[in-house]
Amino acid sequence: MTSPVPQDGVPEAIDPDVDLHVPAQRAETAGARKWPVLAAISAGGVAGALARYAASLRWPAAEGAFPWATLWVNVLGCALIGVLMVLVGEGGRSASAHPLARPFLGVGVLGGFTTFSTYALDVTELLAHTEAGMALAYAGGTLAGAMGAVWLAASATRAALK
Repeated sequence: MTSPVPQDGVPEAIDPDVDLHVPAQRAETAGARKWPVLAAISAGGVAGALARYAASLRWPAAEGAFPWATLWVNVLGCALIGVLMVLVGEGGRSASAHPLARPFLGVGVLGGFTTFSTYALDVTELLAHTEAGMALAYAGGTLAGAMGAVWLAASATRAALK
């Protein structure tokens, strides 16, 4: 969590992850200061969820079929989270990142775009259709793809910024 008070006159990016046990972090979202953060997260969440819904309409999965759209949405979202964390979380705070960039893009847009609940539902439905092998491949493939996408995108972004 960063201080909402700029150290050098440049507002820092707001980290929406608040440890409520730390008074300084708890104070960061106290009172009226929480509303812009919550509004940014809400607006971003709507945009991300609509984008994911559009993908599910564009590439629907038949019953018992491999849910490719959800897999690629999660992998793409994780890659974008890797890029965002490098740009906003690693040195981007003192650069030109808007203070609400991380809550809007990270928690809102990408949090709404990626989906754990649909992933879990897809695995459950594959198992219900006695597609245990496909369910296991989907579960493992999504996990490996998402983690690999974050690592690859973050590494590529760091290399591009050098």
